[in-house]
Amino acid sequence: MIFAFIVLSILCMSFIFHLRLKSQRLHHLQNFNSVWLVRLALITFAMVWAINEVIRLPFLRRKYQYKFLPFLTLTEQSNLCKIHVVLSFGFLQPGFLIALLFLVNKSIQKQNRYCIWPFASICAMCCPLIILQIFVVSYSPLEDYVPTFMHISSILSSDLNGNKMIFCSYPLFSCIIFAGFAIAYSLAFTLSSWRVMEFVINKSIRGRINVLSFTVMICLPVQILCLGISPLWMPQDPVYCLVALVMFLDVAFCMAVGQIILVLKPIADALAAGGECCSWRPEITLGHDDVLDNGRRGRI
Repeated sequence: MIFAFIVLSILCMSFIFHLRLKSQRLHHLQNFNSVWLVRLALITFAMVWAINEVIRLPFLRRKYQYKFLPFLTLTEQSNLCKIHVVLSFGFLQPGFLIALLFLVNKSIQKQNRYCIWPFASICAMCCPLIILQIFVVSYSPLEDYVPTFMHISSILSSDLNGNKMIFCSYPLFSCIIFAGFAIAYSLAFTLSSWRVMEFVINKSIRGRINVLSFTVMICLPVQILCLGISPLWMPQDPVYCLVALVMFLDVAFCMAVGQIILVLKPIADALAAGGECCSWRPEITLGHDDVLDNGRRGRI
């Protein structure tokens, strides 16, 4: 599953660079290439997230099973779990969602040929989250007064052979912070989707927007629900593993849909447009069909 997800991300990345190179020669493709850095950031966040999910798997850290890999001490394994939580909830998932929201908002605005600042803005928006995640994971002043599952990101246990190892978990404090971000993001994404729908008259593009909106608005609550109930079991319990698997599939599906709708389809439509050239019109980066904006004709 992770391998297929990474292959999809690499495919999307190749489409971005292909359009980038082709737009250097074909003037009519330059508008569609104006947000290539944000699309690249979207793919990068998704790909690194998938790799980050791999490092939390306990079987990868078994010395007797993978002798060619360096063996990590219990402390190092615990720190690896902390890094996983901070990166996932503080930078990678929020970064992907913010990049997705930026592409949706930018789709109905005039595009600049070069836009480096949005990538820096996305990283800057993630800074408060990553700082909070580092604080609650590495330093919890209330750890003596609250249950362990509120602040701990790893648990020491033993496998069937009696070997001690670390199982990664999701501290509830981190989940609460991410849930707060998800609620605020859902409101912003809903408003943006409504704004985009006002511009679109093509049924296929409306369908893409509806699919994207439905996916985001369903996947985020499902992930928050899984995070909320995960402390009910220990990380080594089969039920916990099932909950973690559902959450992984949920996030992976959301990211895959976002990549297909915001990267693959728009670039494929732009390349298929061939020699279609026109003066600037509001560009919606969800496709290459016609839209109507207060009597003015644009392209999508």
